[in-house]
Amino acid sequence: MCADARAGISRWDRLTLLIATSGGLGYAPVASGTFGAMPGALLAYAAAVVAAHSGAPLAWQVAGQLLAAVGLSALVIPVCDVAETLLGKKDDGRIVADETWTFPVCTIGLPLLTAPWMLAVAFVVNRVCDVIKPPPARRLQDLHGGFGIVVDDFIACVYALAINHAIYWSVLALGWFPRG
Repeated sequence: MCADARAGISRWDRLTLLIATSGGLGYAPVASGTFGAMPGALLAYAAAVVAAHSGAPLAWQVAGQLLAAVGLSALVIPVCDVAETLLGKKDDGRIVADETWTFPVCTIGLPLLTAPWMLAVAFVVNRVCDVIKPPPARRLQDLHGGFGIVVDDFIACVYALAINHAIYWSVLALGWFPRG
């Protein structure tokens, strides 16, 4: 959307576009989804810090991460829905809030503080799964509006979560890194 087109929209619509483009990262000329996933990695790390410092048992920490990740994913659906309408294009590439806010899903239960290398691994695996869109993710992106924009990324993140755990536990079993 050009600056002239933005001049005629409300402050709420501008705020929606700011969130939907993850602070403007969606306007990157290439790999906007990758740029959009970067703040999601920071969100995931912040969630791990909060969980670790909560003093709660590990199972409760993981449950909290799960609830936060699902909640963030659900909250961004209406934002993506409105942004799609404002931008006038189905699943416009500038909308990257789905990459940002679903990213924490792919790190649930991983010890990011004691094994920070896993955040880099999770980022790469997330991007690969988002590009490949394993079934049923690719088909789900055809769903209408914000739900269709977010659900395919959410499913791709669930695949990435499984792969990330497999990598983490395999690396531990091989003794390449100390247990986190």
